[in-house]
Amino acid sequence: MKSELVVNISTFANRMALLENNKLVELFIHREDQNEIVGNIYKGIVKDNVPGMGASFIDIGLERTALLHFRDAVPDFMDLEEIDDSNLREIKNDIYKMGELLESGQEVMVEVEKAPIAKKGARLTGEISIPGRFMVYMPNKNYIAISRKISSSKERRRLKHIFSNLKEKNVGLIVRTFAEYHTEQEFKKEYRNLKKTWHEIQEQFKNSPNPTCIYNDNDLTTTIIRDLIHKNIDKVIIDSKKVRAKIIKRLKTIAPDFIKKIRLYHEDANIFDVYGIEKEISKIFRSRIYLDSGGFIVIQQTEALVSIDVNTGSFVGNKSLEHTVTITNIDAAKEIARQIRLQDLTGMIFIDFIDMYKPGNRLKMLQTFREEMGKDYCPNKIFSSSPLNMVEMTRKRAKANMLSNFYEPCPCCLGTGRVLSRISILDNIFRWMDRAAKYHPKDELEIHIHPWVYEYILEKKPSIKTEYPFTWKFSLDGEMGITEYKIFSSKSKKDITDLYQV
Repeated sequence: MKSELVVNISTFANRMALLENNKLVELFIHREDQNEIVGNIYKGIVKDNVPGMGASFIDIGLERTALLHFRDAVPDFMDLEEIDDSNLREIKNDIYKMGELLESGQEVMVEVEKAPIAKKGARLTGEISIPGRFMVYMPNKNYIAISRKISSSKERRRLKHIFSNLKEKNVGLIVRTFAEYHTEQEFKKEYRNLKKTWHEIQEQFKNSPNPTCIYNDNDLTTTIIRDLIHKNIDKVIIDSKKVRAKIIKRLKTIAPDFIKKIRLYHEDANIFDVYGIEKEISKIFRSRIYLDSGGFIVIQQTEALVSIDVNTGSFVGNKSLEHTVTITNIDAAKEIARQIRLQDLTGMIFIDFIDMYKPGNRLKMLQTFREEMGKDYCPNKIFSSSPLNMVEMTRKRAKANMLSNFYEPCPCCLGTGRVLSRISILDNIFRWMDRAAKYHPKDELEIHIHPWVYEYILEKKPSIKTEYPFTWKFSLDGEMGITEYKIFSSKSKKDITDLYQV
C-alpha cells in the first residue's frame, strides 16, 4: 500500500493530508486559534478540589480550568514529604480525601490526556509520558510493555531482553511497533535523548512561572516526523522550504535514513488542488456519502454518539437480495472506516448495516471492517453484535473532532439544525401583544421583524388579530436574526420587548 503525507503551509492554517493508494484517509489541521495540546506537559496550579466529582480543577493557563480525576492524580511529581506510603494508599482509595493529596495553590506537573471540547475543560493525567520513535519513556515507573502488534514471540523475547538491560530502575518503557527488528544501538541512542528531554522538563518545572506549558508535543515539525516514522509513510511532500529544512535538521539526529523521503513541492498551483485533496475536503461533512457500488451511508453526529446508517440506494444487483446487500455492506464497511479516520469520529459509534440472513456474509463484512479499522492508529474497539443487530464500537477521543476545525455553531439555530417556524414567530409576537393589551397605555408600536418573516405574511396572508387598545405596524430589519423580533414604543422611543415577555 502506497502511503504519502502531503503538507500545505498557509497563512491561516497548516494542513497535512494522509493518502493511502492516492485516497484521502486522514486530515490534520493546525490553526493559529486552535492549538493542539494533547500530549503537552504543563506546570499547573490546583484551583479547587471537588470530592463529589472525585476530581481537582487545575489551572494550566487555558481559558477553562482542566480536570484531574483522583485516579489519574499520580503523586510522582508532587511535594508529599509529610505523607507516607500507607497514608498515600488510603488517600488513593477514598475520593473524599483528595484534599490531603492536592491542596489549593499547590504546583503540579500534569499531561493533557483529552483536549477541551465545547464547555468541557481539558482532561489531565499525572502519568507523564514522552514518546519517541521506538519507545515511550515514562519516568517514575518500573515496567516494560511491548506493543501487541509485534506478533513474533522470538522478537518479543529479544526486545524484552534488550530493554530490560537498557532501562534504569525508576523508568517505565512502552516498546512501540516500530521497534521491531531494529538494533540495540538505535534503542540506546533514543533512550539517552528521551532521558535528556525528561531532565530538561524537570528543570523547566523548577524554574518556569506557573501556569505554563513546559513540553510541547504538538509542534508541526514533531507531528510530521512522528507520522512519517510511525505510520510507515513512503513519501512526504511539503510546499515550504523553511518547514522542510527544519524537518531535515531534526531527522539528521534521530532518523537520518528518512531524509530521502522528504520532498519539496515546486509548482505554482496549490498542492492540495494538484493532489485532489481540496475536492475531497469539500465532501467530508456531507451527511450522505455515496459508495462505489451505488449505495450510500448517512452519518449523524450528536454530542453523545455517532450514528451511521447503510442503504442500498440505486444499487439493485443482478443475483439476489442477499448478494446485493452483502456487496453494499462490504463496500460500506470500507468507506465507514475511512470516514471515521477522516472525520476523526470518536466516542460511541453505532452502525446500522443492512440485515443479512447468512452468518457467513455478516462475518465477512465484520472481518472487512476490522481489517480497515486496523489501519487506524487511534485506539478503537469493535463489538460484533447487539440486541438490535447493529455493530457498536468505541474510538478514543483525544481532541476536538474535525467538524470543529471547519464549522462553528450557527448563530440562527445555535447548533440545533432547526429554526423556529415563521408562524411560530408571529404567534409569539401576538401573544406578546395580548399580554401588553392588559397593561400598556394607548400608544403606537413598531414591530421590527426579519424580511424572511414578512415574506411569509405576504405569501400566506394569515389572519391577524387587530383589536388592541394601541396601533401597531411591522418594520423590516435585515440586520436582525431571522427568528428575532423587537417592539418599540413610538411614545417613549424605547425598546419595550422585555416588558411583556413571560
